[in-house]
Amino acid sequence: MVTKTECEISVMAKTFREWTPEQSLMFPASPLDLVEKDELAHFIRALVLEQLDLKEILSQYEEERGFPPFHPAMMTAVLLYGYCQGIYSSRRMARACRQRVDFMALTSMQKPDFRTINRFRQRHLKALGGLFGQVLRLCQKAGLVKLGHVAVDGTRMQANASKRKSMSYSRMKKAEQDLKAEVDRWFTEADRIDEEEDVLYGADKSGDEMPEWVSDKQERLKRIQQAKAELEAEAEAEQESNPEKTRHEKKPTGKPKETAQRNLTDPESRLMKTSEGFIQGYNGQAAVDSKNQVIVAQTLTTSSNDMQQMIPLLGQIRSNLGRQAKEVSADSGYCSERNLKALIQRHIRGYVATDRQRKVRNVSQWVQRMRRRLAQGARRSRYRLRKQIVEPVFGQIKDARGFRRFLLRGKDKVAGEWSLICTAHNLLKLAAAGS
Repeated sequence: MVTKTECEISVMAKTFREWTPEQSLMFPASPLDLVEKDELAHFIRALVLEQLDLKEILSQYEEERGFPPFHPAMMTAVLLYGYCQGIYSSRRMARACRQRVDFMALTSMQKPDFRTINRFRQRHLKALGGLFGQVLRLCQKAGLVKLGHVAVDGTRMQANASKRKSMSYSRMKKAEQDLKAEVDRWFTEADRIDEEEDVLYGADKSGDEMPEWVSDKQERLKRIQQAKAELEAEAEAEQESNPEKTRHEKKPTGKPKETAQRNLTDPESRLMKTSEGFIQGYNGQAAVDSKNQVIVAQTLTTSSNDMQQMIPLLGQIRSNLGRQAKEVSADSGYCSERNLKALIQRHIRGYVATDRQRKVRNVSQWVQRMRRRLAQGARRSRYRLRKQIVEPVFGQIKDARGFRRFLLRGKDKVAGEWSLICTAHNLLKLAAAGS
């Protein structure tokens, strides 16, 4: 049996490196020394300082008075680096600035709090989203984009709202009447029982204060009325001609369907079907280059239908890079006569699945032509490239970097957030190419 003394002697026979956490450094270390030279934090810092044009952000700081804010370039670097690291919450970013050496190297030991980070993101969201084009052109300059074959697809992403907070048009009408009647009953009753105000409101109040439950119901009534009005406005707008509508579809009546729904938390989000069921969300669109899976165009829509998104994506590719893709592949959600014509007009060889057109009796010549092209290629068809180009990108965003739900609300803000996500994806591609 080994005794305690023998164990201590055997341990003491080994020499260990000295460990004295309280020891001061002989020479002060630079924050840049905290991480290795080839770390992503150095790449993001150098990119923001030397490559990106932040004129649109910097131009908003013209007031000389007041306490000096954190440098906008540093705040931009924190956001971009956070998104590249799969950190999207302003609270988690602020915590990382206090605890993680890579963030400390990026910020030079400065510690912005979560409110500062969130306000900066909200204030400059449009300009931050505009960095997508700048980063994409850097990818092109680095030889990461060839535009030989581009795959287009969309992914449904959960909004910052619960689908349980959605309400149909028929329920809105009923709830509006019920809430209005309940609030009106309270005001009528309040006028009648003034002599009981001490019991109802408390001795320290005048009796004019509105109870919290009435205030809450008034706010809910206001949201329901707003959502109801938006549904009615949409129905009226639908009466205008739609180039994608077929003769089999019913003519719009100008009135919302009783089953039409609107979310009260984020009214601009929509109920969308995914492989895992229905979610309250948005549809993020991306066009991905086959060379290195760089996103060359991106947009966001509130429609679960992808059909209307191909032409805007094609236009954005040319706008971003100055030329058009040679080939484009897309699933059957993008198959329409209008889209197939657009591909030919732009001299793009298209590979678009026609599965959804099988039940249509009289398909157009454009669909028939595409069907023959895919059939001729069979298993060697260029359409097979679509899955291995665009779908892995969505997998990297959702699974590898954990972005499955938007933090912001409202289409414009969510679109800016989606642009930031796509920018971070391309930044990682650019950093990998330079390492």
